[in-house]
Amino acid sequence: MAISRAQLLKELLPGLNALFGLEYKTYGEEHKEIYDTETSERSFEEETKLSGFSAAPVKAEGQAIAYDNAQEAWTARYNHETIALGFSITEEAVEDNLYDSLSKRYTKALARAMAYTKQVKAVSTLNNGFSAAYPGGDGQPLFSASHPLVNGGTNSNRLTASALNETSLEAGVIQIAGWTDERGLLIAAKPRKLIVPPALMFTAKRILDTELRVATADNDINALKAMGSISEGYTVNHFLTDTNAWFITTDVPNGMKHFVRTPLQNSMDGDFDTGNVRYKSRERYSFGWSDPLGMFGSPGAS
Repeated sequence: MAISRAQLLKELLPGLNALFGLEYKTYGEEHKEIYDTETSERSFEEETKLSGFSAAPVKAEGQAIAYDNAQEAWTARYNHETIALGFSITEEAVEDNLYDSLSKRYTKALARAMAYTKQVKAVSTLNNGFSAAYPGGDGQPLFSASHPLVNGGTNSNRLTASALNETSLEAGVIQIAGWTDERGLLIAAKPRKLIVPPALMFTAKRILDTELRVATADNDINALKAMGSISEGYTVNHFLTDTNAWFITTDVPNGMKHFVRTPLQNSMDGDFDTGNVRYKSRERYSFGWSDPLGMFGSPGAS
């Protein structure tokens, strides 16, 4: 449906002092705190995890050397989605000199809508990360206590029902330090940044920036801060839907991925039949993960 003069009666009358409702501020590109961005030239992308070798065994004197086999573990698939939105202005509104004001005003609103959708799409990976209905390449959700390994073991990148506090955050850091590769060799993973919803931003600030331990009468140092355990501090993501859940990005490569198939494009044209002027914004991208060890999470207190 096109924007017509009937929808803009107040804007056609003298004495109008102000128009409002489209000038709200927006949150920035918060997905950049979580994802590594790459470009894509295909309709979809696939990334395959490889298995290295087991720890080298001791070779007994006179005995043959042991041989091991390399293999693929699993494949992650990224299906790009097209996001598009548009509006049109009637021929009559254009004739009544409303074209310039309407096009400037609503192209800004269009950009805001596209940006909002992108942030919602990006963080949905975390919002759905504890649900078995959203499995990754290894058949497990992003946050699982049983990510399978080629050697028959598992990795866990989640805590169960743990509210954000000093104890749970330390437990997460310790758990990350114990991660192994597909053959059970330690990978020396380290936490990078704490991701929290707005409801936990004050808690995160106290835990990471207080010199002494939080909410205790002890005179102990805050070990998390003193050791720089969360090296990049914390950031707030305003699109997280669970007010109790919290997450940690890690330095494990090829974890959270954002593929850009088509960058944001804006276009306009005139419709011959109606005489209306049409505007359109379009982009195509995907969000997901290859190695789940790129993130650690807790659903918060139950």
